[in-house]
Amino acid sequence: MDERRGESEPYWTERPRSRSAPSERRFLYRGELLAFTVDTGVFSSHGLDPGTALLIENLGVRPDDRVLDLGCGWGSVGVAAAKAAARGRVVLTDVNRRAARLARANLARNGILHAEVRVGEGFAPVAGETFDVIATNPPYRIGRERILEILARAYEHLAPAGRLVLVGKGSQGIRYYQGWLEEHWAGRVTVLARGSGYRVLEARRPPAAAARVGGADRTGVARARVGALSRSTAGRSA
Repeated sequence: MDERRGESEPYWTERPRSRSAPSERRFLYRGELLAFTVDTGVFSSHGLDPGTALLIENLGVRPDDRVLDLGCGWGSVGVAAAKAAARGRVVLTDVNRRAARLARANLARNGILHAEVRVGEGFAPVAGETFDVIATNPPYRIGRERILEILARAYEHLAPAGRLVLVGKGSQGIRYYQGWLEEHWAGRVTVLARGSGYRVLEARRPPAAAARVGGADRTGVARARVGALSRSTAGRSA
């Protein structure tokens, strides 16, 4: 599927106008068959794409984690994360209202009560909140400036030792974003997996104790640095 299209409109449209044509999809996760309704006008409307599948396989969510599925689409990552974080809490967000409706229905369909879906762009729906894991397959065609803004703002929404886990492929610039994170993230960046031209990156925020050097809080410095770099990319395309 061309990720730019939900028929004739981008899938990050708030209110898709394409004709609804729901269908059913399933995939196996940790020995359990998960069931989903998918639809036109949302990302990967024909089923689970290989990049998102690789992301799900390598999330590494723990039972008590607080997880953010950023740009949830029809909810595949959020549902899988909620199954893994049985004693935790999961928030799914998307600007696309059709996607949000699907995600809510798919949470209910898979018997998940400890997760919720919120509508909004970027981190606006979770203002002031922090998570142990932020998982995303971002819409790379929105442009490099906006992707860097997501990476920059993710830092402030992670708890100490929290992890940003994202997936992308070479044609989407994932190697560029990996290098950017390695240079500007105030923590460790790791390639968790590769496959089918995709790679899954993990950028881990330092523990609280490691963030303080000589009495100074390095996390504030890191936020300022990534924010400045994000602004410096204005006008550049992906």
